[in-house]
Amino acid sequence: MLDSMPIENPFQDPLRFERQTPECVIVIFGANGDLTKRKLLPALYRLAFDRRLAAGFAIVGISRTPLSDDDFRGKMRASVEQFSEDTKVDEDVWAAFARGLYYVAGDIGDAGLYQRLGEKLKQIESERHTGGNALFYLATQPSQYAPIAHGIGAAGLGKGSGWRRLVVEKPFGHDLASARELSDRLHEVFDEAAVYRIDHYLGKETVQNILAFRFGNGIFEPLWNRRYVNHVQITGAESIGVEGRGAYYQEAGALDDMIQNHLLQVMATIAMEPCASFGATSVRDERSKLLRSIRPMTPEEVRQNTVAGQYGPASIGGKDVPGFRQEEGVDPNSRTGTYAAVTFFVDNWRWAGVPFYLRTGKRLAKRVSEIAIQFNTAPLHLFNQDSGDTSANLLILRIQPEEGISLKFLSKRPGSGMTLRPVSMDFNYGSSFGERSPSAYETLLLDAIVGDPTLYTRQDMVEASWSVVEPIQNAWREATPAFPNYAAGSWGPSAAEEMLARRGHVWRKP
Repeated sequence: MLDSMPIENPFQDPLRFERQTPECVIVIFGANGDLTKRKLLPALYRLAFDRRLAAGFAIVGISRTPLSDDDFRGKMRASVEQFSEDTKVDEDVWAAFARGLYYVAGDIGDAGLYQRLGEKLKQIESERHTGGNALFYLATQPSQYAPIAHGIGAAGLGKGSGWRRLVVEKPFGHDLASARELSDRLHEVFDEAAVYRIDHYLGKETVQNILAFRFGNGIFEPLWNRRYVNHVQITGAESIGVEGRGAYYQEAGALDDMIQNHLLQVMATIAMEPCASFGATSVRDERSKLLRSIRPMTPEEVRQNTVAGQYGPASIGGKDVPGFRQEEGVDPNSRTGTYAAVTFFVDNWRWAGVPFYLRTGKRLAKRVSEIAIQFNTAPLHLFNQDSGDTSANLLILRIQPEEGISLKFLSKRPGSGMTLRPVSMDFNYGSSFGERSPSAYETLLLDAIVGDPTLYTRQDMVEASWSVVEPIQNAWREATPAFPNYAAGSWGPSAAEEMLARRGHVWRKP
């Protein structure tokens, strides 16, 4: 077993504390879905490979397809081999890991499924001594969240001799009312403290490093306010299209799929006030406070401060790329936005008057997620400067694909005269630390197992984000957009550039 591997000096073992995770079983509803195969099982196997899981750790897969435990183990091994980007399957580690894999077939609407699950959990507790600890992971369609929670509760599985927790994937509702209704349904079985709403963006190393960068150093925090910051840009751009998910995406769209959860949570992390301690309650209190300080828009402000877009067909690299309306499963007259850009303002003492520009889209010029903080320029230009260049006095936090931080400032060009040009100081995670960064799902799954909700989204935060997005939803629903309005492979509609130009700003081209 993993914990029996010899360690010459346990106090020098960097994984010594991580290996103290509690014994438990993770029950994955939707065990044959893409999320389980692409993200969850590879992440859990990596945690086992790194000796971060307890010896008696177990997984129960739930799906309608009839499978034996051994069939399920074979399918999950294939998933780990295919989707683990930097981990080869170790035979000894897999043998120990696979012994903890089980499967229960059934339909989520069938009460018998939950009875069989209860019997399986009793069997696992007897065989692997999990102490009654169970984490229920809902990797299913959102419409199934409440029925699954009800089935768990009706079978008496929501409580046990150990702890019971529920992990819920986004989206958390489709507006404020549905988000509240979903929480009410979940709370019938699980207390709020036991509900873990997962946002994989918050598990990314660079997003977590925002807190360390701001509050672990004395250099930048004094500048982190309206006196020194001109504006902030947060970008979540994808170069791919809907990739066979047209039917789902047609119901969601860029605003709900990315801005309401991922990018607003990143904004809350970058703009929150310092907390008294780095604990789950303190950090989430401050993020929630920031979200509640975002100014909701009037219909006229929505017209001025938001842009919706939908990509049309184009030729990229000599290859014809379909527009959104030509994608499989998409209505040929769809009005769903595949691009959204929004200007938010935060009505508090620190950020009053500073625009926060958030943008996201499909089929954009480049895959990149980053935060760009533009500081004010010097009040008097004493030196010659390359004209038209606004790339200095800029701090960039790169979330993906290459995690790191860049600081751009002005420096004298070599030679005679005092002519300045922008230069860059760069920090790259991979080259600086020389070690692998855990995936977002590894981090978040481990946190759920140990009971640390710091990086998870609390209900009041969900409601606060829907409160600022809902006025935009309502205004866009009444509009008649001229879609498509940007070509696949571009940086989005021209109206997004005009939105920033009205305040004298331009979008950064990563």
